[in-house]
Amino acid sequence: WSVPVLWLVSMSLRDNADILSKFEVLPSKPSFHGYEEFFADSTWSGSYMNSVTYTLMNTVMCLVVALPAAYAFSRYTFSGDKHLFFWLLTNRMAPAAVFLLPFFQFYSAMKLFDTHLGVAFAHMLFNVPLAVWILEGFMSGVPRQLDEIAEIDGYKFPRFFLTVFIPMIRSGIGVTAFFLFMFSWVELLIARTITSTAAKPIAAQMTRTVGASGVDWSLLSAAGVLTIIPGIIVIWFVRNYIAKGFALGRV
Repeated sequence: WSVPVLWLVSMSLRDNADILSKFEVLPSKPSFHGYEEFFADSTWSGSYMNSVTYTLMNTVMCLVVALPAAYAFSRYTFSGDKHLFFWLLTNRMAPAAVFLLPFFQFYSAMKLFDTHLGVAFAHMLFNVPLAVWILEGFMSGVPRQLDEIAEIDGYKFPRFFLTVFIPMIRSGIGVTAFFLFMFSWVELLIARTITSTAAKPIAAQMTRTVGASGVDWSLLSAAGVLTIIPGIIVIWFVRNYIAKGFALGRV
């Protein structure tokens, strides 16, 4: 898997003429033309920041919604709970193309078209079920007696949930945040449909690279390298939690 990545990095350090003229694994004449063009063009740098913005918003919003929902599924039994849980998972399984037309019409009517908040909300349809499913597995592993002991000790639920319970499942939260970020970061179909210019993601921008002079390979390669970096950063911060998550949770 590392060969395509190394090849992408190599191409990003060469200009177009050099890429098209000869075959090289390591660039003999390194050039940062692609990166300079990327940051100089507000269309490219702006679309990159758009992706970062709505991805972070989606991650935070999904965790805020999924944490109490997962706690309810792990601690309480109510009529239709298993059916509701299954229905949540079916939303994650549905193809994104099914929701394109409803999203487009609804967002146009609600003035959410081409906004970061709109993309974050759209991704919640798929990411919240995934977050609830992962977190519920971690929460179910925490003994229920802990809730009763905290109540006897005088802990109100908000204090218990925020200061005692959440720290105990921080591995699960780290794993969940990783998957939420990555699924939102790489999603293209919905983000491209409900955005135009102001919130256009970097993935959509990378599909529109053919100009009058052909494909700008240097710029496209530089954009590809920069697109990989956020994933590397997220993995670096949650790497320990991911290992525990694969061992303890539902991942």
